[in-house]
Amino acid sequence: MKVGIVGLPNAGKSTLFNALTKGGAQTGDYPFTTIEPNVAIAQVPDERLEQVGETVGSSELVPATISFHDIAGLVKGASEGEGLGNKFLASIRETDAICHVVRCHADPGVPHPDGRVDPIADIETIETELILSDYEQVERRLGRVHKGAKSGDVEALAEQEWLESVQGALAEGRPARSVPLPEGAPEAALNLQALTSKPILYVANVDEGDASVPDSVAAHANTVGAGSVAVSARIEGELADLDPSEAEEMRESYGVKGSGLARLVRAAYDLLELITFFTAGEGKEAVARPLQRGASVWEAAGTIHTEIQDAFVKAEVIGWQQLVECGGYAPARDRGSLRIEGRDYVVADGDVITIKV
Repeated sequence: MKVGIVGLPNAGKSTLFNALTKGGAQTGDYPFTTIEPNVAIAQVPDERLEQVGETVGSSELVPATISFHDIAGLVKGASEGEGLGNKFLASIRETDAICHVVRCHADPGVPHPDGRVDPIADIETIETELILSDYEQVERRLGRVHKGAKSGDVEALAEQEWLESVQGALAEGRPARSVPLPEGAPEAALNLQALTSKPILYVANVDEGDASVPDSVAAHANTVGAGSVAVSARIEGELADLDPSEAEEMRESYGVKGSGLARLVRAAYDLLELITFFTAGEGKEAVARPLQRGASVWEAAGTIHTEIQDAFVKAEVIGWQQLVECGGYAPARDRGSLRIEGRDYVVADGDVITIKV
C-alpha cells in the first residue's frame, strides 16, 4: 500500500514523515524543501502478531508494512505548472491513497505561504488543484474515447457517459469518487486515473497536547467521505528516537494516547477497508498480511504467492484469539476450533490461515 503524504509547503509533511518512518527526509522552514518524493517503509504495529508467533513457536515476526511517500508541497496554480505542480501531481497518481497534512497549529516560528493559519482554506487550495487537474484529464480522455463511442462501441459509449458525469461533478467542485463507476466500462476508472478518486485521510497537524481533530476539519472530512486523525508532527518527531517506554510516558504527559504511527495506520486501514490475516508455523515466520475487507481465502492465498493460489485446495482457519487461548494448532485441532474452509470463505480480520495445496 502506497500512501502519499501531501499538503501545502510547511504544513509539516516531512516532519511527520521523519517521525513515522525515521526515514531521514530533509526538513526546513521554507517552501519546496522536498523536491523528489522521499519514500520509506513503515512497519504496522500489531500486538496480535507477537501473540500468534509466540503461541505457535515462530522463528521470526514479519509485520505488515506501509510505503509512505513524502511528496513536494503544492501551491495555488499547481495544475497549471506553478511551483512544482506537475511533479507533485504525477507523484500523487502513483499512490493508492492520499494522506493530506493540514496545518492546525499556531507556531509563529513556522511561516505559512499565505501568512495565516486557516485549515479549511488550505484544504480547499489543494483540492481545487486536484479537481482542475482531473478536469483536464477527463477532457483528454473524452477525446480518446469519442471515436469508439461514435462508432457504436458499447464499452466506449459507457465510458463516455461516465466521463461526462465525472466532468459535470468536477465542474461543480465535487471529486471523481462521488460518481458511481460504470458497469459497462470496467476499465474506465483505471484509464482515467483521477486524483480525486483516491481515498483521503486528513492529518490535522495540531499543537502539542492537542489530540483532537478541529471541528471544521472533521466536518469537512465527513462531508467528502474522508477519514481524519490528529497528530502533532513536532512532538512525534521529538519522541521518534526515544525508548518506547520513555516516549509513551512523554505522550501521556502531553495527554496523547498512543503513537502517531499507530493512530495514522489504524485510520489508513479503515480508510482503505483493509483487514489483517496471519500466517504462522513452528520454526517458521509469523507474518501479518493486509487484505481487502470482503476478500476470499483464495484471494488471500494470492497475496502470499500466485503459485499457492493456483494450487489452492483448502484452508485451515482459526481466529487469532482462539489460537492463543488453545495454546497452538494441535490443541486447537483437538478442540475442534481449527476449521477447514473452501476457496469462497470470506476472511475475517485476525484470522490465522494455513493454505493447503
